Amino acid sequence: MKDRKLQKIYGKLFAAFGPQHWWPGETAFEVAVGAILTQNTNWGNVEKAIGNLKREGLLSAEHLLRMPVRQLAGLIRPAGYFNIKSKRLKNFVGFLAAHYGGSMRKMKGEDQAVIRKRLLAVNGIGPETADSIILYALEKPVFVVDAYTKRVLSRHNIMRHDSSYEDFQGLFHHSLEKNAVMYNEFHALFVRLAKAHCRTKPLCGGCPIEGM
Repeated sequence: MKDRKLQKIYGKLFAAFGPQHWWPGETAFEVAVGAILTQNTNWGNVEKAIGNLKREGLLSAEHLLRMPVRQLAGLIRPAGYFNIKSKRLKNFVGFLAAHYGGSMRKMKGEDQAVIRKRLLAVNGIGPETADSIILYALEKPVFVVDAYTKRVLSRHNIMRHDSSYEDFQGLFHHSLEKNAVMYNEFHALFVRLAKAHCRTKPLCGGCPIEGM
């Protein structure tokens, strides 16, 4: 029952909003950096921070690895929590260098379960960020669960809001075909729906899945 409902939700959202073209980024490394910077901020601020790195010609694993934390913090300041996020970025590029020679391409060639386990061991990278890197930067089929996903599914009585990240993710993995393109689109559509209708104070009128 739940799997059919998820498929129906996906169909209605896609028909209403169309493709979302996520995740913005010119390279897999840029997407991974964006996934770390977007923690606790909006995408507009992340774009400014990434823009700073690009303008200085420093958006690469090699440059970020050599760069002093203080310098990196200054460049990513628009993303907020810049002192914390600069350390998280340094942790990530250190991990990338240690395991994959600084290459996202080599990382993509690794087994998905191994990548996830290693990412979760990196200080400052939790399940949502790890899965965002795996799905959007590496194009591997893992469903990303965020606050918007939880809000929509709990309000439609599909999952309890206090269910664990793993339980929410398992619902998608067990109910839908493991497909990176579809997982990408579905997650982006949940975000679009939450911003347009399923807000903290919901605007249910005109919602594509109103009445479900």
